[in-house]
Amino acid sequence: MHFKTIFKSLKNKDMLRRIMIILGIVVAYRLLAQIPVPMGDAATFKEAVSNLLEKSDFSNFLNLISGGGLAGFSIILVGLSPYITGSIIIQLLTKAIPRLEELSNDGESGRRKINQWTRMLTVPLAIIQSVAYIFILYQTTISANIATEFVPTAGDWVLSVTAMTAGSVILMWLGELITEQGIGNGISTIIFASIISQLPTTMASLGAALFNTSEGSLSLFGWLNLPVNPTVFWIVLGFGIALLIVIYFLVKLNEAQRIITINYAKRVHGNSSYGGIRSILPIKLIAAGVVPVIFATAFLSLPALIGQVIVSVDAGNEFGQSLITVFSAPSAGNFSTMYPDGITGQWFVYPAMYFVLVFVFTYFYTSIIFNTKEIADNLQKQGGFIEGVRPGAKTAKYLSKVVNRLDLFGALALGVIAMLPFATDYVFILATGAPQGLSISGTGLLIVVTVALENLRSIDSRALMITYDDFKNELED
Repeated sequence: MHFKTIFKSLKNKDMLRRIMIILGIVVAYRLLAQIPVPMGDAATFKEAVSNLLEKSDFSNFLNLISGGGLAGFSIILVGLSPYITGSIIIQLLTKAIPRLEELSNDGESGRRKINQWTRMLTVPLAIIQSVAYIFILYQTTISANIATEFVPTAGDWVLSVTAMTAGSVILMWLGELITEQGIGNGISTIIFASIISQLPTTMASLGAALFNTSEGSLSLFGWLNLPVNPTVFWIVLGFGIALLIVIYFLVKLNEAQRIITINYAKRVHGNSSYGGIRSILPIKLIAAGVVPVIFATAFLSLPALIGQVIVSVDAGNEFGQSLITVFSAPSAGNFSTMYPDGITGQWFVYPAMYFVLVFVFTYFYTSIIFNTKEIADNLQKQGGFIEGVRPGAKTAKYLSKVVNRLDLFGALALGVIAMLPFATDYVFILATGAPQGLSISGTGLLIVVTVALENLRSIDSRALMITYDDFKNELED
């Protein structure tokens, strides 16, 4: 990274304008998270949400990517989940339907059409999720005997669902506005801001526990007492060291790439010659980035939401209860109720499915964003070739072989990162008999590190371009 160049580029009005627009959009997004859904008493529904968050992993996922919008019962309650789900569906259909695959390979115009269909699919998905969550939350207030005299009318349903759907569509629109600024992906940036926005609350609760000296203070070598809880201090210290190690390896994995040298044949046209140069084709180890983890979480958690809807209608329904049991991630919140006798075989089912889906989505998404046939055709048209490999089909086959090998290690690495919460919980269960809720969030940490690096790389590229143009203008003057 060229940090001096980045700071120098901030003097450029266009660069400063783009950054300020993105910051303004993030502020607007956080303001939306404070607007409650117009549905009865917001405090009553917040209490129902807190009960729901303890039962549903999909709810926790929504709360994560909506920046606490679910916990706050705001109009961005469903967040970007409909858009993510719509993207999964469209991309699956693109691989299954040849005509859609041809359209996706038809340059920028084809991709614009597919993106438009994704936006159109987002709206009905947002409506369905809004209706489901309002229904589940209302049934939760009744089943949990939470005091409420509010009985929603048809008008209340229409108003609340419309507000939540509009909130989801606005988030999608804000993400696209960020993407238009040319500094990172907008949807990823909003999810990044969602996770970061919850850090102050986490740090405040951690600080309160750290400076709670009711059980004693930390003694250093018997001559100095620090006003901190000794148990919490060592836990925080160990957690911080583990966090730094994980971040280090995440950065290394995200930056790792295979460099392929591209040769260009020398051509003579009249009295001039061109070509005869070398270039590189970098292939990232994890080309799919954080998308497989987000897709796997959304895809795997959806059955738990369906189970919640079924149980809300029929409390004794065995099928709905089975969906909740199988597709709920084991955590400190549900361990005592779901596993009163300790770890059983059921405890390993969710982590195993999660690992497999992350692995599969890594291969799937890489095949979408890295089209080896298209790259091979472009190289052949430009007179480029890989040494020892024939242009055309042979080059496409060679690139596919390289990408598949990288994907194998990259998918395994992503799967291991996604397993970190379950692995640390498992260690605590063996040591203390129950998870402590101190596990490193593999999904959240991976999103934060990956998006931060991608956005920083985009800023670096634009800064280099701006400073180059300024330098060129100085020379001309």
